[in-house]
Formats: sequence, C-alpha cells, structure tokens
Amino acid sequence: MFTRFSLLIMALSIILTACTQVDQVSPRELKVVTHDSFSISEEVITQFEEQYGAKVKFIKAGDTGTALNKVILSIESPLGDVFYGVDNTFLSRALTEGIYEPYDSPLLNSIPDEFKLDNKNRALPVDFGDVCPNYDKAFFRSAGITPPTSLEDLLMPEYEGLLVVQNPATSSPGLAFMLATIGRFGEESYLGYWQGLMENDMLVVNDWESAYYNEFSVHGGTHPIVISYGSSPPAEVIFADVEISEPPTGVLVNNESCFRQIEFIGILKGTQNRELAEKFIDFVLSTSFQEDLPMQMFVFPVNQEAQLPEQFAEFASIAESTAEVDPDTIAEKREIWLQEWTETVLR
Repeated sequence: MFTRFSLLIMALSIILTACTQVDQVSPRELKVVTHDSFSISEEVITQFEEQYGAKVKFIKAGDTGTALNKVILSIESPLGDVFYGVDNTFLSRALTEGIYEPYDSPLLNSIPDEFKLDNKNRALPVDFGDVCPNYDKAFFRSAGITPPTSLEDLLMPEYEGLLVVQNPATSSPGLAFMLATIGRFGEESYLGYWQGLMENDMLVVNDWESAYYNEFSVHGGTHPIVISYGSSPPAEVIFADVEISEPPTGVLVNNESCFRQIEFIGILKGTQNRELAEKFIDFVLSTSFQEDLPMQMFVFPVNQEAQLPEQFAEFASIAESTAEVDPDTIAEKREIWLQEWTETVLR
C-alpha cells in the first residue's frame, strides 16, 4: 500500500513539475500589429514580459495605411491582439470599419483631452508629433535672409527655389503638410496656395528620406527649407557625426504652419487575449513606455507625467497652435484632396 501511494505521489509530482516547466518555457504570447516605423527599447518590453509572464510579438505590417488595410481585411481572423500606429489621418476609417474593442484604461486620466479623439475609447492616444517646415539656420545667416515665419512667407520672392516638399500621395509628412495647408487656407483656397508654391519653384520628391537627406542643404542638398518634424532638431544633435551644442536646423511653428499627427493604439476585435491586451495598453500609456518613445521614434508622449530626455526637451519644437482638420472630414475627402493636389501640382 505504501509503495502504491508513493508511486501515485511521485507520478503527480512529475506531472505538476512538467506543467510548471511548460508554463515557464511557453509564456502567453501577445501579438501587436504595428507600422514599419515602430521602435521601442528591448529592455522596456522586457519589463512587461517579466511582469505578466508573457511574450510580446511585434508584427510590422507596412506603412500606416497598408497596415490598417491588412487589419481591416483580416477582421474575421485578427492578425494580432493589439494594433498600434493608426494616426488621426486614418482614425475615422479605423473606427468606421470596427476593428477595435473599447477599453477605458485607467491611464487615460493622465492624458489631456486634446489627444482623445475617440469618445468611446476604442482608439487610445499614445504619442504625437508636429509636421512643419524646417530650415537651415546657416544658409539664412549667410544669405542675410530672415527665415520664414508663416506659410504665406513661402510664396515671397526671397524664398524662390528654397523649398522641398514630399508628395502627399506617397509620404506621411507630405500628406500632413497638405492637410496643414487645407486647415490653414481652407478647401476653397489651398490649391491656389500650392499653385503659388509651384510658381515660386518648389521641388516635390516622393519621400521624407529623399527630401531631408538628399535635397535639404543641411545634408548637402540645395534646398534650405524642407517639410519635416518638430523633433528633427534634437535628432540632428543626437546623431551628429561630430558633437554639436545646438541643432543646425530651426522649425517654423507659428501661425498654424504645422499639422499635428497623433498615433493611437487599440485592442483588436476578436482577440483571445483580452485581459493581457488591456495590461499592454496600460503599459504603453505608462511613464515607463512613454518616456522611451522620444528617443526611439522621435515623437512626444501624450502622458503628461512622462519626462522628456534632456536634448529632446531642449531642442524639440511643439507648435502652440496647429492647422486643424477634422478626422471625419479627412476620411471622407482624403482621396479627393489627393487627386486634386496631383492634378494641380504634378500635371
């Protein structure tokens, strides 16, 4: 009897040990769909994984528009549990297609209302950045020309041939700048503004990299004004080949010259990991994650308790007043505006 009992205990012990080992080597997996530009420190993600006994798998699915299309097409069999990266230029489409489940994260209390564009909390704000004209300080000093202080200035003769922009049909900052001109001048007048830019010898390229690193005079190009981000100046300091104490670039942030991009995260409808997805959303909105964002993707955190890195806080520019375009209107008219812009500027 003792032998049988002992064998039973030993068998149960082996089974329990095996189960424990399986749990240890096979943590719960959370799949997070993102755009291709997503980046976060490995040690930050490790914090979450260790706290919740989970493994986070990031699925990069193309640029924002492409990633959203993939998520919509797979709504019956979700690509993941969470989707990060939809911004306010695509927000209304994401909400209309019903890809998200609502979640009232307690961390929303630390986020200003100006960033909360979905009152049902299906898409929760994570970060923001301003797309604005950037300029080469040294060029304007040597030329004896005052840098532009408004979008209207870019039409003036002294700025002829100085501006390079991105095609809004192929570039996210290009789209943001087109929206800035719509917000600033209105649907009836923005094309007239672009015609003025063309007459002032504006250059159009397909993407941000070409504009910033090939055409911008700071990097050897011939155009001292480029459409970029309010966070580009600290990036110039941080990534300079030779240490510099201040950025070579300035940003035009006055007079509604910028468009603010806000990025969102949400729990994908149909997830089988609802509880873990909620924990991840909370983590993304916490200061640990938020304070890592600036140096990873050069965006600003939305959590007002998050502290900015020193160089970011010193050199980045945040527009006090941006050009506003309603997300619903963007969803309704984006393709019309792009077609109008293409016919006016490229043909």
